[in-house]
Amino acid sequence: MKLNYAEQGVSGQDGVELGSKPPVILMHGMFGSLSNLGNLARELAADYRVISVDLRNHGDSPHEDMMTIPLMAADILELMDDLQLSEAHLVGHSLGGKVAMQIAQTWPQRVRSLVVADIAPVNYPQANSHVVDALNQLHNSHIDSRKAADQILAGYISDMATRGFILKNLQRNTEGGFSLKLNVPSIVANYSNSLVEAPEGPPFVGPCLFLKGELSAYIQEKHQSLISTLFPAYEFQVIEGAGHWLHAEKPEQFNSLVISFLNANG
Repeated sequence: MKLNYAEQGVSGQDGVELGSKPPVILMHGMFGSLSNLGNLARELAADYRVISVDLRNHGDSPHEDMMTIPLMAADILELMDDLQLSEAHLVGHSLGGKVAMQIAQTWPQRVRSLVVADIAPVNYPQANSHVVDALNQLHNSHIDSRKAADQILAGYISDMATRGFILKNLQRNTEGGFSLKLNVPSIVANYSNSLVEAPEGPPFVGPCLFLKGELSAYIQEKHQSLISTLFPAYEFQVIEGAGHWLHAEKPEQFNSLVISFLNANG
């Protein structure tokens, strides 16, 4: 699948010669898009070629019924091949972190280093099924304004920040109303099975950084032994006062930790 992506930084796009450091590929989480890690991308662009990606069925990437962690990993590898990247640093948040781990476990020779933000290599219960229900309702409703969309979401999601995150997926349609960029039917069909599964494969022995939001339950103490088995060279950092959206809630700390890690493994 040919994914939608945006490039910035030390890349040839601005007439700048390609830098000696491997490029960085940024992968967003479930229900997101390439803009989600935009703050980090802008900071990295001073020293790295940065490639921000819309995962399949998200943003402006193609829609496809099949949606599994291995398929999404293969999409990223195809993009790397198209861009003639022999290796890259991978940074992934949530679902993007699972995809990044899968790439590292399947094609370790293509990964210089790995940053996994607030997700563990485990099978998760359906923690966000209410969000999926809200998206399904939104998908099957006529939406004539962002306010109307927010009112529909409010019936399922009380948190305004989460609703605002979902509303970033709205786009104008040909009827003059709004629709979602997300491939909602595929997400609904795959969410309870393939999308909650853990990445699979042998251990990745390269450098790896796991970042946890202090207030988030996605990475738990009971996950540490599995992380150390699958990613034996891993480092672990906790961002205080942050939840699952740690890159948006504590951007300075998040960016600093990621950049320091990439520089040390450049």
